[in-house]
Amino acid sequence: MRDRSLIPARALRLSTALVSTPLALLGPLAAAPAAAQHATHEAAPNTATELPAVVIRPPVDAGGGAGGDAAVISGEQAAAATLFTSDSGALIGGVPGGAAWGAGGVSSLPAVNGMGADRVQVAINGMIFSPACPNEMNPPLSFTNPAMIATTKVYYGTAPVSVGGDYTGAKVDVSVAPARFTPGDQVQVSGRVSGFYRSNGNSSGVDATATASNADTSVTYTGGWARASDYQSGDGTTIKSTMYETQNHALSISKKIEDNLFTVQVGGQFMPSQGFVNQYMDLVENKSLFVNGRYEGAFDWGRLEATAFVNRIRHTMGFIAPDKTGDMPMDTRSTDLGTTVKATVGLAPDTLMRIGSEVFYNNLDDWWPPVQGSMMMGPDTFENINNGQRLRVGTYAEWEKELADKWTAVIGLRNDIVWMNTGDVQGYNAMMDGADAALFNAQSRARTDINFDASATVRYEPDAASLYELGLARKTRSPNLYESYAWSTSAMAMKMIGWFGDGNGYVGNLDLEPEAAHTVSFTASWHDAAQKTWHLKVSPYYSYVVDYIDADRCTLPACLKNLPGNPFVTDNFVYLQFANHDAWLYGVNIDGRLTLWDSDAFGQGALRGALNFVQGQRTDGVNLYHIMPVNGTLALDTALGNWTASLELQLVGAKVLVSEVRNELETSAYALLNFRTAYEWDMVRVDFGIENILDTEYDLPLGGANLVNYQVPSMMGSSAAWGYPVAGMGRSINTRVTVKF
Repeated sequence: MRDRSLIPARALRLSTALVSTPLALLGPLAAAPAAAQHATHEAAPNTATELPAVVIRPPVDAGGGAGGDAAVISGEQAAAATLFTSDSGALIGGVPGGAAWGAGGVSSLPAVNGMGADRVQVAINGMIFSPACPNEMNPPLSFTNPAMIATTKVYYGTAPVSVGGDYTGAKVDVSVAPARFTPGDQVQVSGRVSGFYRSNGNSSGVDATATASNADTSVTYTGGWARASDYQSGDGTTIKSTMYETQNHALSISKKIEDNLFTVQVGGQFMPSQGFVNQYMDLVENKSLFVNGRYEGAFDWGRLEATAFVNRIRHTMGFIAPDKTGDMPMDTRSTDLGTTVKATVGLAPDTLMRIGSEVFYNNLDDWWPPVQGSMMMGPDTFENINNGQRLRVGTYAEWEKELADKWTAVIGLRNDIVWMNTGDVQGYNAMMDGADAALFNAQSRARTDINFDASATVRYEPDAASLYELGLARKTRSPNLYESYAWSTSAMAMKMIGWFGDGNGYVGNLDLEPEAAHTVSFTASWHDAAQKTWHLKVSPYYSYVVDYIDADRCTLPACLKNLPGNPFVTDNFVYLQFANHDAWLYGVNIDGRLTLWDSDAFGQGALRGALNFVQGQRTDGVNLYHIMPVNGTLALDTALGNWTASLELQLVGAKVLVSEVRNELETSAYALLNFRTAYEWDMVRVDFGIENILDTEYDLPLGGANLVNYQVPSMMGSSAAWGYPVAGMGRSINTRVTVKF
């Protein structure tokens, strides 16, 4: 019988009390993105409508492109990206400093300014999904197709603390199926249906959105299906275990009653398969179901928002033939629940206060059924995580003030308390895992982290053509359940743990401390007064992370038995244990745009460019893992009547600063040339594009190790050969047709 009461009762009582506490008593306050909180919106036919909010003049654009603490990916940009990808995580590569860790075809992990995976927190309509797989094959962004996304806001490390807690790198806030209203009492129906095909990987799919609405009621469905086979690299090699099939759906019902908006959304995912070239296992089934309720209200004193959600995930790993074969099922069941309450209060015409409370709870079971006829994987069920529980209660407060005609300041404080615990475990049998299980079960596994965050932003806008912003922040993140509680040191079990795609094996650490990132950033933005001809933004930053959760070579007796030279080997996969180290990261993001021509005869043409640079290292001299090398883009965008086109050159430097602890692989520099064009008339739009026009052969800097294509003889028949990065996709001819109604 599994114990379902491991989280202390006092923690559960506290979480309930905080949700019901009067807003005036909630403490510490947080700085939220101003544009999202106090910009006014005019209702337009068949457009997303938000309730009135407190207005401070001049408004601070914390959520737009001008500020340094956030970047925005519009729904139009996400829809355009669907010509090349069905992976929502890949969209993050389009923002300054953004990148994606390679994983499955629709499951890459976002990274921002050198920090990736769990250091980037993702919220889908306010819902936060905890890791529900020891390889994180189902990250939050995999639960929505790119075409379903209305808006994505990426908040950087110095963002206001009201944006969220329990992250150190960035916060990604995704909006799916927002409420849309149309004038009058008569119901109007609108939507679009879109289908695509990509030649490389024989990928195809369909997306659809439909809305029925009037002035106070809106019902929206959005969803999509996509599939692909293994893709080919530039030299014609088939990159095995890169196939996938997925479908996601969401139905949203919204009702306006005077200045109040009520929304209920239900949805889910069915993913029957997804291959992982940089993991030993594949995803053979992933099912989820969520219910999410939201409230927004405008009052004389300001704005009130509240959410409540529950999400259930059922996940199974296995092998997808013929690229991988065998019988070793691994099952996961995860439940996430959460509530948020936040208020925006206008204290004066130039002063704003935000206060809020958040509660997020995750319950995780991860077990590996015995394999019939196997002496190693039986006769018992392997309990990897047994009734793992993680409860986080956050409160925040924030003060924003227009200090002078051209100056604005935002200061916030935040407290997050994290309780974690898990039940007893067992291995397949006493011979293999008995000692590890007994040691783990004998130790105290309950932990309580009391984390404090703070942020301060000063913004100066001397004229209509320039803006300067200085940001300071402390952000903390407690370890996830796998980082703390993965317990087995058997070679097979360790290689099943880890979302890094490096082929190494991992074991948890009960003594991990929360990591705390202290970040300073500066943004200078210049543009023409009308913001039509040119703009340039430069954003340098520096982060010092105390107790950065990294990994060390495992020196436990079992690890040395698995690989006697484990502490020193440099040309093989190794065994690692999660560990804290102080670390630093610094970099700069530069992006700009220049209009080259604008005339009735020749349309419009603009030159667009971006440059991203980041480096990171532990204070003991070890390079941080998966740091993107210097990279940039240079593009020519044109428009003439109903035609638009873009020719883009993507440049990536050589990856030579690699993590020595993980034996991370180096990759060479490369350049890719991409083209896309579209023509739109009436209700039909046709997109066409060529990705990697020159069919360049290259390796993905954040793609990890190819564990499938290259094999060597072993006791098990064959095993993955070390030293081969994952190659990127070769040329692909892509098309998409969209019909609106």
